[in-house]
Formats: sequence, C-alpha cells, structure tokens
Amino acid sequence: MENIDVLVVDDEAVIREGLRRILEKEGFHAETSPSGQIALERMQDENFSLVITDLKMPGMSGMEVLKAIKVLQPEVPVIIITGFSTVDTAVEAMKNGAFDYIAKPFTPEQIVEKVRKALAQRAVLVENIFLKKELGEHHGFDLFVGESKEMQKVYRRIIQVAPTDSTVLITGESGTGKELVARAIHNNSHRRDNPFVAVDCTSLAENLLESELFGHIKGSFTGAIQTKTGLFKVADGGTLFLDEISNISLTTQAKLLRVLQEREITPIGGTQPVPIDIRLVAATNKNLRTLVSQGNFREDLFFRLNIIPIDLPPLRERKGDLPQLIGHFLTTFSEEMGKEIRGLAPDALALLEEYNFPGNVRELENIIERAVVLAEGDLIQKEDLELRVAGNETGGGLGGYVPQNVDELKETKRQIRERAVEPIEKAFVLQALKRNNWNITRAAEETGMLRPNFQALLKKLRISVRNQMGN
Repeated sequence: MENIDVLVVDDEAVIREGLRRILEKEGFHAETSPSGQIALERMQDENFSLVITDLKMPGMSGMEVLKAIKVLQPEVPVIIITGFSTVDTAVEAMKNGAFDYIAKPFTPEQIVEKVRKALAQRAVLVENIFLKKELGEHHGFDLFVGESKEMQKVYRRIIQVAPTDSTVLITGESGTGKELVARAIHNNSHRRDNPFVAVDCTSLAENLLESELFGHIKGSFTGAIQTKTGLFKVADGGTLFLDEISNISLTTQAKLLRVLQEREITPIGGTQPVPIDIRLVAATNKNLRTLVSQGNFREDLFFRLNIIPIDLPPLRERKGDLPQLIGHFLTTFSEEMGKEIRGLAPDALALLEEYNFPGNVRELENIIERAVVLAEGDLIQKEDLELRVAGNETGGGLGGYVPQNVDELKETKRQIRERAVEPIEKAFVLQALKRNNWNITRAAEETGMLRPNFQALLKKLRISVRNQMGN
C-alpha cells in the first residue's frame, strides 16, 4: 500500500496536534507545520499525499499556501480549515483549487471522511497524469538546449508556473541561464504581450537602484531634474525580473517586501502610492538561506520570494547535454562568421568532456565562439579551445583553469571559497548533531540557527542524519 503522508498547517498548536492524532489513529503518517512558509519549504523537499491548512494564519495565509501548492504539486489535494465567519472565503478557496473545506469546530469523523474522499480523488488524478505523461519529454524549451533529466525538471517547472502570477525565485551559479528561465516564464504566460523588464541589482549604486525601481519626483533629491517613472511601473501588466537580488540593501529589501504585500509603490519624494500589476521573478547565485542566517537578507522577504523555486543545475551536472550545446553554438557562430565548421576533432571534444566548466553554459558559449574564430580548417582543434587545464605551465585557479573574463573570475573565486569553507561547515553541523543526540531541532537551537536554515545546510552538504546515525 502507498504511504499516505499528510501535511497539517496551522498556527495553533492544539489544532495541529489534534489533527495529527486523528490522522495517525487512522493509519496515516502526519507531519505538522506552524506556518505556511515552513510548509512550502517542506514541500520543496518532500512529496505529500494531502495538505490540510488553516485559512487564517499570520504571515502567509492559507489561500497563498493553496495557490503555491497548485503550482508546486498540482496533484496534491488541499483541505481548508475555516471558522464559520470565513465560509465565504473558503468557497473562494475552492474556486482556486481547494478540494474541500471544513468549518471549526469539527469532529474526527468529519475530518476522516473528507481526507478519504480527497485521497480517492488524488488517486484518479495521478493515474490520469501518468497516462498522459506529456506525450513524451521536451527536447528543449524556448531558447534552452538540452534533454537531460536535470533540464526536464526545469522545463516542467516553467510549464507549471508560467500560467500563474506566483512569484518565482531562480537559483543557480553564474552562467547557468537564469534570465533565460525568467524570459521563458514570461513568454509562456498571459502577460507575454506586456513588458518584460530586467534589472541587474549589482550594476547600480543603492540610491540609484531605488530611483530606478520606484521612480522619483522632480526635485526630490540633488540631480532629480525631472520626474522619472520607476521600473515597477514600466513593467505594469508584465513581468519584472530582479537579477542578483541578494545584492540589495536591507533598506531596499524592506521597501520591496512592502511592494509585494501592498501591490503599490510610492516614488521617491512622492506622497501618493501608485498601484501596480506585475509578476515578480527574482534570481540569485547565492544561498539566500545562508544570508538570512547571517542577518544579511530579510527572512520575511525570502519567504515571499521563495514561493516557487527553480534551481538551475550547473553544466558539470548535466554533461549529457554537452554534445547538443556544442552543436548549437557551433552552428550559431559558424553562420555568424561565415565559416563552414563541421565539428570538433576527437581530442578537442574529449578535452571539453573532461572539463569542469566553472563558468557554466556561458563559458562554453565563449569557448566555442573563440574556437570558431581561431579555427583554420573545418574542424576545431584542441589548441583552438585555448583551455588551461591541470598540468599546463599556465595552470592555476580551479583545477588549473585560468578565467578568461571578469564573470568567469568571479565564479572561480566563489567556487574556491565554497570548497574551502565546506569542510568547516561539515564539522560544524556534525559536531552539533552529535552533541544533541542527532536531534535536528535541538542542534539548530544550540547553534543559534533556525531549523529550516539548519536543514538547508544539511541538504547543501549532502548529510543524511539517518545514515550518520547508522555509522
């Protein structure tokens, strides 16, 4: 029999525990969560058969949880718990995809009946999804190239999230194509005919960034010689893409959080808020959970952004796509430069297959463009690639690699720092777990970390508490 895992979300401990006991008495496995934010974090790591959530909760409401679940795991039925005074809102939740609602106070029999009906509906839905299976896998998506299982997961998530207005957080190393994902989401949404506005949060000074995002009134500060429309308003009706969002200050983070909550902006020097209708997509190459634990990123903003996460794999983890990517870039640059390049020499291809690509797909694109320029025949030779690999006298950097531009230099330095820090992080969490008899909650509390952040660190370091206890 399939394991039935139910997630109960309620800010009241007595309700959570009462539901857990009712469900476990019926043979279900129940996990509880005190907030919508924490519940969605769990759903990004685990698959659940059913979610029961309270409608009225501080922070993220049950309605917001429902909308996120319909994107993250659309086959999972959601039962809404409501007070009598909010039955109308519960009916609205059903229009947004909830399976059913139950009003307080309720009996164990009522809960069990609704749970069994919801699970029966889920069984039919899952079977239909399995039978359809999208008529085969995608061989690419928009401007993406690649058929690996890692990229199939990305394509499916884009297809799931594009038709919605949910906020999306794209994570991945530099050069993995985060802006391509943002554009694909926009191009496959109902906003496709409206503006797509991209903002690089690292390219502007803090005072200029606020002016760019929110706009300003003429004379509001020195140099404001005319009124400027902010990019939030420029993107009205469309999609605003904030790249490298980890670089904005805590002050701007607070203003951005207010915009996401209120859906209105106030230009610098202005007094009247201006309503906006945008879909926000953010991206970062840093671990925002780590920044939250360090006090450099607001936790409430992180939860607002991380409703629908999309994690882009580095090229070294999708090497199966390498031949397709090489072929794509060869065709593109051969046509641009009027050359007839039919492929790579065997030793050149072997060199690329063994290379680690710290700069990811962007670096591969640069390598192939350079090689097409340098190639003297119709085959790209090993020396045309100009790769500095381990063993060369010019080696260094990461595995002997020498960066070719400032983006590659930044990415190489980041990877070196990560590899240097990882052994310390592993020792830190393992010692904390040992001191607390492998209890994650107690270990997190002792070290001064939030439990979700501690779990995220375990996941990043690929540490399984169950496996460690067995050693």
